[in-house]
Amino acid sequence: MCASKVCRLLVVMGIVGLTLTVSAQQTDYVLGPQDVFSLTIWGPGGMSDRFTVEVDGTFTFPILGRVKAGGLTVRQLQDELTQRLRDGYFKDPRITITIEEHRSQHIFIIGEVKSPGTYNLTKPLTLLEALALAGSPTGNGSGVAVVRRLSSGEASRVPVTHAGPEVTEIRVDLSALQDGVLSNNPTLLDGDTIAVPRATPVYVFGHVNRPGEYTIGKQTTVRQILSLAGGVSQRGAAGRTKVIRVLNGNEQEFKVELDDHVMPGDTIVVPERFF
Repeated sequence: MCASKVCRLLVVMGIVGLTLTVSAQQTDYVLGPQDVFSLTIWGPGGMSDRFTVEVDGTFTFPILGRVKAGGLTVRQLQDELTQRLRDGYFKDPRITITIEEHRSQHIFIIGEVKSPGTYNLTKPLTLLEALALAGSPTGNGSGVAVVRRLSSGEASRVPVTHAGPEVTEIRVDLSALQDGVLSNNPTLLDGDTIAVPRATPVYVFGHVNRPGEYTIGKQTTVRQILSLAGGVSQRGAAGRTKVIRVLNGNEQEFKVELDDHVMPGDTIVVPERFF
């Protein structure tokens, strides 16, 4: 009998510990309209119930009436309710709030990712984590831009390459990010749009086995592009390969070596052998 009581007590303690751990992981989440959360007051006279934040950012709480939640973190709301309930209602209230349905905060991921779409922002999320949620970039992506609407006080705290009166664009080197360079891996905010644009391809024509367009990475050489194109055919003259490139709005043609680097938008032409 005693052992059975101990087991039940351990189970209850485990459930309580798990609830508190989950709640602790969510304490920095900022509540907003349509979020659903459970609130538990532990101890004598306690209670547990579910609440939905309404459009005006408030919810109705027994005893206290309308309570503001929108714009507060979970921790701030816990502290606010603890203070108000301590004033004549509970001697030492212990409150746990757990977000059950994240409905108010979203990010948008578009472009060259495997699963573009709208994602709920359920916790502080970095750009790299968001790209992983979207299945990671495809091989056709060239970079990443985070488009963000900022209040006047936020603009000075964010490293940007372009800013307007309401919108800031944070550009990130996708290759560097995927290589583990996390110096510019911003934490995302509600409403951020992550755009992974399609890379400008290079075009391969002439005497190769698979002419067409190909997406390149950094420091890609002529030799590597020709390899992607299936190599030079028997009638091709690899040593006379030329590149057509637009510089300052003008199209220029010049001979290249196999170890020269190519640029996005280049057209590579492999001519026919003389004999």
